[in-house]
Amino acid sequence: MRRKIAVFLLILICFLLQSTVFQGIAFGGIVPNLLIILTSSFGFMRGEKEGMIIGFLCGLLCDICFGDVVGLQALILLYIGYLNGKFSGIFYPEDIKLPMALIIISDFSFGIISYIFMFLLRGRLHFLYYLRTIILPETVYTTIVTLILYPIVLKVNVWLETREKQGAQKFI
Repeated sequence: MRRKIAVFLLILICFLLQSTVFQGIAFGGIVPNLLIILTSSFGFMRGEKEGMIIGFLCGLLCDICFGDVVGLQALILLYIGYLNGKFSGIFYPEDIKLPMALIIISDFSFGIISYIFMFLLRGRLHFLYYLRTIILPETVYTTIVTLILYPIVLKVNVWLETREKQGAQKFI
């Protein structure tokens, strides 16, 4: 129960930061995608199932509040959480290279998939413009913010795992 509450609070805090505080410090209208950081992080820290659940909840929250199509971001983030969960077997908390690489790939993929469903299918074929002005700057900005947010998410996850282990030892 403690994990569910903590994850819900993390999702809510990241969503609020992304939609309020970071809107005020946007560079050229570009805001880092904190929910990608959260989804990817919990995916490779906790596995496919938790990555999918957190990705779906993050995406659904974005869809309900800002999306044109309800379920599109939820589906994309669900798959991102699942694919990041595939790397949970080789995840080591002290190594930041894998998380950084996965978050960069996840954000870039999110931008490409969003372009395909939101613009390309509607006949807007300016991919290089979209890549240069939105996808790449957002990926860079998200990468920079990851250096700050990822250690916090990691500490919360370690704290939750420690609490779960202590609770399990009480029953032994």
